[in-house]
Amino acid sequence: MKKLEIETYFKTIIIAVTLFMLSCSTERAAFHHHLQSGPTPWTQNEFDTSQDKFTFAIFSDLNGGERDKVFEVAIAQLSLLRPELILSLGDLIDGGTENRETLAKEWDFFDQRAKDALAPVFYVGGNHDLTNVTMRDLWMKRYGSRYYHFVYRNVLFLILDSEDYSEERMKEIYLARAEYLNRRDSMTPEQVQEMKYINMPERRTGDIGLNQSEYFLDAIADHSDVDWTFVFMHKPVWLKNNEPEFAAIESALSDHPYTLFNGHFHTYSHTIRNSRDYIMLGTTGGGQNGNDPSSFDHVTLVTMTKDGPSIASLKLGGILDKSGLIPAGGDKLCFQSSDCG
Repeated sequence: MKKLEIETYFKTIIIAVTLFMLSCSTERAAFHHHLQSGPTPWTQNEFDTSQDKFTFAIFSDLNGGERDKVFEVAIAQLSLLRPELILSLGDLIDGGTENRETLAKEWDFFDQRAKDALAPVFYVGGNHDLTNVTMRDLWMKRYGSRYYHFVYRNVLFLILDSEDYSEERMKEIYLARAEYLNRRDSMTPEQVQEMKYINMPERRTGDIGLNQSEYFLDAIADHSDVDWTFVFMHKPVWLKNNEPEFAAIESALSDHPYTLFNGHFHTYSHTIRNSRDYIMLGTTGGGQNGNDPSSFDHVTLVTMTKDGPSIASLKLGGILDKSGLIPAGGDKLCFQSSDCG
């Protein structure tokens, strides 16, 4: 071995040993105490400091009757909780129009508030965001793809578009929705239940197209070695009978650990399906059913660990700042209609 090679070898060894000693020193310095022997007044010396652990947050359904200032409170609370990233579940704007100026103002208003978050916010489209072909076009010009995936800390995130209809079907749904909204207040409950829009299956469960399904099949195949997969969508497509495109995605995930989140119904529920957690979130400012105790404003914190996700939903009425108050003026708001009318 040449002299230069020997010197390089020993320098490499010295650097490696130095880095190891520094890491050990840092670990020792993280916790130290003055008690020399005997029992200690705490349970253990092992701390939950896994390098693979991280936390992300989810919010859902601002619209369908957005209540003023609730979302601003949620963003302020998330800044206290400090997740590494934040995901939405759709219905970010009121939408429901083809007026591009109105839509641009609504998106500008949402973007302005979302940017107040300390962590990046990932968008998911809902039926209020993608109501018609014009809104779909505007989304793609502002934000790009309506469905996408990414990997963070060896965890795969799948962001689905549950409004993935053909243009013809989207126009049909939009016109039926417009007729329903224009006539419902002058009709009896029985007449409302007979309206075309009310009986469209897409109104409740949405749809996944073939191209989207194939996109996610490829994404799942390309990331077969991830630790976990999270699936996000607005409408619960998984509740739809005879839906082959999403069934193919579920089948591709059958040998992988995964968790699914959706919104849309403005009420919280938890279902075990395919031996996996399918969690439907409530609202973060959207309209609520005052008779439903599971309809409440909340954010969900997911802490990913080597053993899988730890999931906690936090009601906005219980997230206080250091002064003991709900931040951003939240003490003046109602976060659960069934409690405060």
